[in-house]
Order: sequence, then C-alpha cells, then structure tokens
Amino acid sequence: MKTDKKTYRILAVNPGSTSTKIALFESETELFREKLSHAPDELEPFPDIQSQLGFRAGIVERALSARFTDPAEIDAFAGRGGGLLPLAGGVYRVTELLAEHASRGMSGQHPAQLAAQICKSLADRYGKPAFVVNPPDTDEFEDISRITGLRGVYRESHVHALNQKEAALRFCAARGLDYGGVNLVVCHLGGGISITAHKKGAMTDSNDIIRGSGPMTPTRAGDLHYTAVLELARSGAYTEKQLEDRLGRLGGLTDHFGTPDAREVRKLAEGGDRRAALVYDAMIYQCAKYAGAMAAALRGDVRAIILTGGLARDPYFTDKMTDYLGWIAEIAVMPGEFELEALASGALRVLRGEETEKEYTGAPPGIPFAER
Repeated sequence: MKTDKKTYRILAVNPGSTSTKIALFESETELFREKLSHAPDELEPFPDIQSQLGFRAGIVERALSARFTDPAEIDAFAGRGGGLLPLAGGVYRVTELLAEHASRGMSGQHPAQLAAQICKSLADRYGKPAFVVNPPDTDEFEDISRITGLRGVYRESHVHALNQKEAALRFCAARGLDYGGVNLVVCHLGGGISITAHKKGAMTDSNDIIRGSGPMTPTRAGDLHYTAVLELARSGAYTEKQLEDRLGRLGGLTDHFGTPDAREVRKLAEGGDRRAALVYDAMIYQCAKYAGAMAAALRGDVRAIILTGGLARDPYFTDKMTDYLGWIAEIAVMPGEFELEALASGALRVLRGEETEKEYTGAPPGIPFAER
C-alpha cells in the first residue's frame, strides 16, 4: 500500500452526554482543543438527541471561528460515530447511508450519533472527506455474552469503543505488549461509564451505555430492578420521554444532586455532606463490581485493569477502585480521554494510505445470534 508523510489538518469531533469536544490536529501535532460544556438546562428544550444537531453544530462552527480557523483549510473531519447498526472496528467514510442511520439512531439515542452528521455537513460544504473511527456500535461480543433471561431479547455491544481501544493500545505499547495477545479490563469513567472485557484484542463483554445497563454514572441511573421501572412507568407521573430522560440523561448524580459534575459532588462530600459521600462511594462501588464481573468473564486471566476517562482524574476515585480491585491485576490509571487523538490518528492513517477506509453497509460483521 502506498503511503505518504504529507501534513494534514484534521478536525476531531466528539459529542458526549454533557459536552461536545473538538480538537484540531496537524498530522500528529495537536493545535488546540475545546471542551464545549452543556448544562442540563441548555439541552432541556430539545425533545431528543437528534434535535440537538443544529445546536451542537453551531457551537462547533462558532468555536472554530473564535480560533480564527477556516474550515476550508481542514483536510478531513473525524467524528466519534454512533447510532449505527453493529459493525466491525475500523475507520469508515461517512456516506449518505451512514449519516442517515446515525440520524435515526439505529442502535438507540446517544449524542455520539451527531458526530458523523456534523462532520459530513462540514465535509460536504468544503469538499473534504469525513470519517468515523471505532464507533460505539463496534460489536465484538461473544455469543455467550449476548444471552438474557428472555428468549428473543439479546444483549448488544454499545461501549466507549474509541477511547477504550486507544487506552488499551497505549497501555500495551508502553509495556511492550501485544494488544492482541493479552486480556484487559478497561473502565471508561466519564459522564457515561462502560466497563469492558478485552480478550486478546476483542471487546467480548461490557455494560450497555445506550440501552441503560451498568453502574450509576453522573448522568445515568444504571442498573435498576425491573419492577421499579415498571412502577415508575405505571405511576402516571411521567410521559415516556420524561421517564426515559430521568433514567438515561438526567439520572445518577444529576438525579441525586442536580448536577452531572462529579467534582461538585466530591466538594459536598468533603464538606461533610454524608449523603453526597455515600452516593459518590456507591458509584465507585458499582464500577468496581462491574470490573470484577469482567475479570470473571476473562476467567481471572487479566493483565491489567485500566482506569481512564474524566473520573480517573480523581485520586479518591482511583484509590477506592484500587482498594477493591488491586488483588486481581495491576491497576493502570490513565486519566482523561484519548478519543480526540484516536479520531485524528484514524483519519490520518487513511489519508496517508496506511490503512484502508471501510464502507458502512448496515450489515453486521457476522450472523446475528438471533438469526442462527
């Protein structure tokens, strides 16, 4: 495959539950980044995720303008992706089909679905390519991890694939390991939380960040017994949309304290608020339980448990996780997120001819379990 070392400018776009993050890269060099935060009341007027598209796209374009950046001088636009049908990992060109599926939220509603659409709008306007890299819909589950207690209802893979893969690759590179030859548990700890078993390079089991399983998070309720959800649904206190929002967008720390900012809750706890301390500790406890479950899925053969994401910046959080899990394997703390870097790197590999872009067809990478 022909490769080149030409310099390319790449804009990376990563919409999350509480912010839209962007960064401009010149090949491997980061020129700037912005975290464009969204308070719950800013997003409240929008009835669903897709209706936020104009709001978030406008914020991105205003941020570029404030940085005196001409989008016409950008060579490619790379978005996190989301809202797609299951697909193999890799770098995908944003086609009409991919953008249309993202707009419909084929895998469920999540802000990540806006990334491909924002990037395609800019790319079409300026005659440049748009890509998504290892979207949340990357599905590498084993069949055994798909089964539930209801026939016809199967678990699906919706995780922070981009940052999880990048953190795992960076950990392995730093220790001279082959990602495809070791087992890891990677904990993405942010506004959303996904805790995943990486079995020799494949994400074989995890909680579902879109359909609502897993630990409580700053914005999500996490696991609830189904009778409680049924009782809330029958109570008459909520429309379907209101209940969906309370569980999936305004749950967790937001429901308990009116803020998704874990730092504010920690300040309350440090100031003597016993309820804040208990709820924050409960979130950590639930994360540790899921990490232990993923270690069990790997039969205890775990090289390391990686803690990444915004919450991994809190030493209290990571120390508690280490107390719970240090007996299993090395705890590697890699605070922050590498998603913007991973987006730019994926696009750069394709632009340089080091990797072949993939075409999104909507067909799953294998035969779905339900069709066998």
